[in-house]
Amino acid sequence: MENSKSIQTGTTTVAVVCSDGIVLASDKRATMGYFIASKDVTKIFPISDNIAMTVAGSVGDAQALVRLLQAEARLYKLRYSKEMSATSAATLLANILFQYKFFPYYVQLILAGKDEEKYKIFSIDAIGGVTEEKFTSSGSGSPIAYGVLEASYKENVTTKEMIQVAIKAVNIAMKRDSASGEAVDVVLINKNGIKRLEKSEINKWVE
Repeated sequence: MENSKSIQTGTTTVAVVCSDGIVLASDKRATMGYFIASKDVTKIFPISDNIAMTVAGSVGDAQALVRLLQAEARLYKLRYSKEMSATSAATLLANILFQYKFFPYYVQLILAGKDEEKYKIFSIDAIGGVTEEKFTSSGSGSPIAYGVLEASYKENVTTKEMIQVAIKAVNIAMKRDSASGEAVDVVLINKNGIKRLEKSEINKWVE
């Protein structure tokens, strides 16, 4: 992640488990050393109809892993006629990363989705370490975001109640972390699938 010649998502991403789904949020900035390479980068990707992933680190490595996991999820659905579970996807991703631990993908990932009737999020490091969390954050702004999440997260509340918390965590991180910035992106996972909020919807929560 110190390679200034490649585009990095310095990044702040957050994920919180709610009673009726999951809220994912991220900033939109990508950097190349001290240069802002892009102000409109997507850092939350749908993997299947019930799984999404946030990325931090090298853009190229992250995008390659997204494509790989999307393909594996499609193959799983074709083979078994059902969606891959979040736990299975996290295990598969961890195994892929572990195989390359001597020449690792420079990424920090959050995988989120549905496991039968349960919603789960997993924090995954560059060499395949996995932890299941109720809330988590990744990227250079994560220490700041964690302060907001620790103070504001509550179990068994709805996504509607936690959207503002997730947005606030990213917003505050953007004010102190130079590698995070521009705008907030929000994605919801619930019984209806995966939904990315429009900018107008996000602005209402910010206000």
